[in-house]
Order: sequence, then structure tokens, then C-alpha cells
Amino acid sequence: MKTDRDAGAGTTYHGRFPDGTFLRMFGILTLNHIAAAGVARLPKEQYRVGNEIADPAAILLRSADLHSRPIPASVLAIARAGAGTNNIPVAGMSKRGVPVFNAPGANANAVKELVIAGLLLAARHLPDALAFAQSIVNEGDAHARMEAEKKRFAGTELAGKTLGVVGLGAIGVRVANAAFGLGMRVIGFDPHMTVEGAWQLSSSVQRANSLEELYGASDYVTLHVPLMDATRGLFGADAVAASKPGLVLMNFAREGVIDAQAVRRGLDEGRLGRYVSDFPAAGFAGHPRVTALPHLGASTAEAEENCAVMVIDQLREFLESGNVQHSVNFPNTRMARTGRARLCIANANRPNMIGQLSHVLGEAGLNIAQMHNASRGELAYNLIDVDAAVPASLVRSIHAIDGILAVRVIDA
Repeated sequence: MKTDRDAGAGTTYHGRFPDGTFLRMFGILTLNHIAAAGVARLPKEQYRVGNEIADPAAILLRSADLHSRPIPASVLAIARAGAGTNNIPVAGMSKRGVPVFNAPGANANAVKELVIAGLLLAARHLPDALAFAQSIVNEGDAHARMEAEKKRFAGTELAGKTLGVVGLGAIGVRVANAAFGLGMRVIGFDPHMTVEGAWQLSSSVQRANSLEELYGASDYVTLHVPLMDATRGLFGADAVAASKPGLVLMNFAREGVIDAQAVRRGLDEGRLGRYVSDFPAAGFAGHPRVTALPHLGASTAEAEENCAVMVIDQLREFLESGNVQHSVNFPNTRMARTGRARLCIANANRPNMIGQLSHVLGEAGLNIAQMHNASRGELAYNLIDVDAAVPASLVRSIHAIDGILAVRVIDA
């Protein structure tokens, strides 16, 4: 039976000894508190989990920043118990053949409910009203003052107003449907909407042909896009100029999807009515038209549990079977196990890679029981089940192929 020392660089073996014990324990390094319901899905006889794991097979985290710390060469996968992965060096992990997993949709209901709360906070001027009530509660004439001055906080009803939803993913679809249920007119924009999202979206939600059209027609706009180069500063000076006067902007996505200076100018000039954000920023501190929350979007017990369970199930499936689901950098790849051993191979998406892999397997005298290849952009991933044990010499031959990023062997 092989051990890790028999493998080539960057290769690991996993399976069971004849007595049923595991050939390789997986060490999981946790960098944040992870809900107990998720951690409980990692069997103790197969996994060591903690915040001081040396040479971990995987890293499990929420908000910890991996850009500023070295990631051990032993890491096979990184799993974030949440949706966004901007705290993870995804591009660097792709070059190492390391999939990065997340939990899209697991916290969607929690964020949706907070967005609805944001709508109500803005429409009814609740932050200002609460501050006023607290400031006079101990005064002798508090009741009379409240009755006399409550007109200062008169708001508007959401029913009949228009909400523009930018990004119709797991969260955006739920927000759109909920807002329609409140009696709002809802328009959405998402050129990359999935078929699944389209099925879930209410047929009453209208589609905007452009962002400018959406901004100009909306009383409220809520942003639900990931932070990437294409969306950084998405709501900027042009968006402010195109907006309906008095538009209320809500950002429960990521701080960087707005141009803070442009939004601040829009507020100062009265073009924007209010900015409601889940990301407090120094440039907006104390502004009378800004409501900032301390990143509460996914901060519910239910969301934290859902995210942990979802991403840990995906991590286990990858570590134990090589299957990939909900990776932000590698393609979804799933194949039922058969044969004696499984090769999991990550490579650059180039012509003739499959041919070269088939050639070295044939040279080693191994029969391919089944094979599945999938690609995503510049990356590809292969699952190959073979009918015999995989010798270390074959692993070295695969590593020698130009463009191979990582090789892993899972014994039956």
C-alpha cells in the first residue's frame, strides 16, 4: 500500500487499509468560527479539524484574509462558508490546481430579509426617528414632543414604488420576489442570469434592457453582484447621472461595487436620496443621508449553519471522491466511482491534454474504466477511474506533461 512519501511532488493518496482504517487523515485548518452543525459532518476518524493544523489538506474559513498569509503546499482545497471569495487569492490557487469552494445561496434568505429591512429603514426614516425618540425619552414632556415633531419623520409607503434589482442570482431573485409581494413594481437587470434563476423569478418582474434604463425608472435600487474587475465601481458617476432624482441606493453586496466618491457627491447634491449599506466606510461617516450597518447580511444562526453544512459537504465530496461542485475556479465535475483507483488531475485547458493523459496511462499498462473531463475558461479537470493500483512512476509521468497543475490519487 502506498503512502504519501511514495508519491511525486504535489500528489496525495487516499483510501483505506485492508483493516478498514484510513490510509490518510485529512487535516482541516479553520481560520474562523465555523458552525458546529457543519463541523459535525466531518467524521473524527477521518478528519482532524482545528485552528492549529500543520500541513492541512484544506482550509475552511469565512472572512479571514488569505491574501496576506502563506498557503501551505499541502492544501488541496479552500472552502469558504459564504458566497463571496474576494478574501481568497483565487487566481493563485488556480495556478496550483487548487479548487476554491463557496456556498452560493446558503445565506440568501438572511440577506434578502435584511434588504427588505433596509427598504423599510429608508422609506420610513426609521434611523432618524429612533435617534430622536432615544434623545428625548427621559424628558418630562417627551410624549408631547413626539406628537408635535413626528411629522419630521413622515415617510412613504413601498407599495406602488419601483425597485430596481441589479443582479438576479440567488439573493437578487429572492429580493425581487419579496418586493413584489410588498406591492412594489420590480424591474431587474442581469445579462448572465441562469436558467435556474429564471425559473425562480416571478413572472411579474420586468426586465430592463440596460442599467441606465433601470436607474432612471427606479425609486430604489439594490445591488446584488459579486465584486470583480467588471463590477468594481459599477455604480459610479454615470449611474448617479442616469438615476431618477431622489433614488435610494442600497448595497448589500460588497463595498467595492460602488464608487464611494461619486455616491457621496450624489448625496451631497441631492441627486441620491439616501444610501443604505451593509459596509460602513469612513467616507460616509456621519452623513445625514447614509444608513450603515456592520455587515449583518449573513449574520444569522440559520445562515451560518446553512453555509457551513453546504460547503463542508462539497469539501468532503472533493477530498474523498474528487468530485467538484460549486467551485469558483474549476468546472463542476461529478462521476460515480468504479475501478480500483481514481486519478484527479487539474490542468491548463490546452489542446491534446486528454490525448497525452491517455498515452501515459496506456504506456503504464493501465486500463481506463471511465473518464470525465470538464473545462472552465483556462482550467480543466479530469476524473479517471482505472482498474489497477496507480504506481508512483505513472504519477511522475503525468506531472511531466506540460500544463499539468495537480495530480491526486484516491484508492478504492
